[in-house]
Amino acid sequence: MFDHRHYVPCLRWKQGEYQALLRLKLDAKDNITPLVNVPEIGWDFESQEEAKTIDEHLGKFGKRFSQKWSFRWAFIDLKLIDSSERMKDGRHPIRFVFDEVRKNNGWAIPVTGVGRDDAYQQATAEIISEDRSGVCIRVTIEDASDTEFSSRLQASLNKLSVQPEECHLVFDLEAPNFEPVDGFVKMVQSLIAKLPNLEKWRTFTICGTSFPETMGQLKVGVQILKRYEWLVYKMLIKRLAPSNRKPAFGDYVVAHPETVRVDMRLVKPAASIRYTIDDAWYVVKGQNVRDHGTAQYVKHCASLISSGLFAGNSFSAGDEYVRNCALGKVKPGRLTTWREVGTNHHIEKTVVDIASFSAS
Repeated sequence: MFDHRHYVPCLRWKQGEYQALLRLKLDAKDNITPLVNVPEIGWDFESQEEAKTIDEHLGKFGKRFSQKWSFRWAFIDLKLIDSSERMKDGRHPIRFVFDEVRKNNGWAIPVTGVGRDDAYQQATAEIISEDRSGVCIRVTIEDASDTEFSSRLQASLNKLSVQPEECHLVFDLEAPNFEPVDGFVKMVQSLIAKLPNLEKWRTFTICGTSFPETMGQLKVGVQILKRYEWLVYKMLIKRLAPSNRKPAFGDYVVAHPETVRVDMRLVKPAASIRYTIDDAWYVVKGQNVRDHGTAQYVKHCASLISSGLFAGNSFSAGDEYVRNCALGKVKPGRLTTWREVGTNHHIEKTVVDIASFSAS
């Protein structure tokens, strides 16, 4: 059942994220539908050009998606790919991705929005017609605030040749300023009230995040950061009338949705652990790994375990890694390792949080 007890984690399809999905427990897998944002093509700062061609960038996606998330549904969005890009054979990138997913027996639903160009919408319409699995419409605060939103949305549905009953609606708050929380919830309520035919959509999800855009915003040491998106969601659900449709919850896990081109030759990323707890994140930020190495993760893990906030090594694959790292049973790993650890734990934790909140 995909209702308000379901969870939609929004993930960029990079190694840390897809490995985190692969290593989830079966119960968690059964209660989520990931929204996969295909990452942008990297930039080669030395040559001042894209690091790969679009064919190289997307070539392995279909096979890898099916291997890491086999026989389970996911939403796939290519909004981060330049709309002018075309595959060598002329196909639109989203058409290529879904052709490859289909060829590898994957299950996926395309994502689009009211602001996508005609070529993207046409390619999406072709996928819908061929797969007959529906479509996900992603709506932002900016979209919903537009006085012409209802007509723009209907125009998009017409281009796709679909009705709301065939569509999954995701109201993406992205990364707004959630404070003051009470006022923000009232604003979200007013925008939801303007969403047309809300009861008819196949599913309805609200997502967003308050995770910092960069770790550079945080000081070295331990910090507790509120999960405002989760706090807002719970307040929103409690304020809805019994007759109102309850949205599912979605978030950006332990990341920020903004993508920034960074010259890694000039950056010294810190050794950090992003660990989700009740209503907040427990974040340990260490020194940069280039000058101080990754051995500092051992101390970070020990600190987390002794904090009283550790969920236990059997809670998730990520938690097991934290415990083993503290004991010296596994190597400290790389930055990608810790994105996997944080993402895996977060998804397991959020599935539990949603079940607990829904039962209360």
